[in-house]
Amino acid sequence: MAGHSKFKNIMHRKGRQDAVRSKMFSKLSKEITVAAKMGDPDPDKNPRLRLAVQNAKGQSMPKDNIQRAINKSQQGDGADYTEIRYEGYGPGGTAIIVEVLTDNRNRSAGAVRSYFTKYGGSMGETGSVSFMFDRVGEITYKLEAGDADKLMEAGIEAGAEDVLTDDEAHTIICAFEDLSEVSKALETDLGEADSVKIIWKPQNLVPVDEEKAGTLMKLMDVIEEDDDVQNVFSNFDISEEVMAKLG
Repeated sequence: MAGHSKFKNIMHRKGRQDAVRSKMFSKLSKEITVAAKMGDPDPDKNPRLRLAVQNAKGQSMPKDNIQRAINKSQQGDGADYTEIRYEGYGPGGTAIIVEVLTDNRNRSAGAVRSYFTKYGGSMGETGSVSFMFDRVGEITYKLEAGDADKLMEAGIEAGAEDVLTDDEAHTIICAFEDLSEVSKALETDLGEADSVKIIWKPQNLVPVDEEKAGTLMKLMDVIEEDDDVQNVFSNFDISEEVMAKLG
């Protein structure tokens, strides 16, 4: 198991506090509603809903909000959301995967395509870049959960493929089909995780220079700010020095 976490920036930087938090809660609520609508409204009987609720708790989403999102799924009058994956290339030859939950395919497709076009990228067909990524499960714990050795041991015993520790968090990687099982084993040993999700992990990273990085970050920002977008993944590698300049 490797000890580095260079691919951490695939999830893009987070910040902007209140506005970002509000949007995050909205996206978490949508995922909870969709998961509950597609399966059982009881998290113990619905693995996808269990993960959605766990992530919401990890982001300090109030219990009332979580229950409200579950209740909405049973009302029968809510919007029918469709899961769509868009793929394309961004500045510097970077690959980008955009996961969407939408009640209007045409709106979402037009919006995402316009973002790529505006910021020097191009949207491709489904499968045009995803072959450069691995679909894996990602479980994160705060550093307070224990030292790197403790997390490594717990991860191995739980069936994880990799355990990465940096100055921000512990990240445990497993096969995506094992995510529910591995997360349950870790919860017994370490307590509730900060987040549990399925991600697109790049097989290789693409270095991006300062000139392209600014435009790429604008593209990533505008995609993430779209209400229909749930997740954005990329294979860019921007140095800490350049990221600091970009603010």
